[in-house]
Amino acid sequence: MSTDAPSRKAQIDALLLKLPGASARKINGLDAYFVSDKMFACISGKGIGLRLPAAVATELQFSRGNVVPFQPAGMASTREWIQIDREDAAEYQQDLPLFQDSIAFVKAGRGR
Repeated sequence: MSTDAPSRKAQIDALLLKLPGASARKINGLDAYFVSDKMFACISGKGIGLRLPAAVATELQFSRGNVVPFQPAGMASTREWIQIDREDAAEYQQDLPLFQDSIAFVKAGRGR
């Protein structure tokens, strides 16, 4: 096993922390990502939880095989949170538009 390969968290940090205004901190033992002091993404298990408008989250769960309800540590899921599972953290680059949409949604606050 190569020790020079970046860790999963380091790869995710490299992607998400370059987004404007994004910061990271631990919350309830999970690595979470914030913008304007509101959480927009969170690493959980083999995926990343992401907050999006409920209609978008529902559509993604039905249209993509790697999107499931976000249930960190067995907590109940909500309509606005989904989890994108990827074996290789580098593949989250493909989801960059969703992360950007999540930041815009979280910054806008409740409602449209």
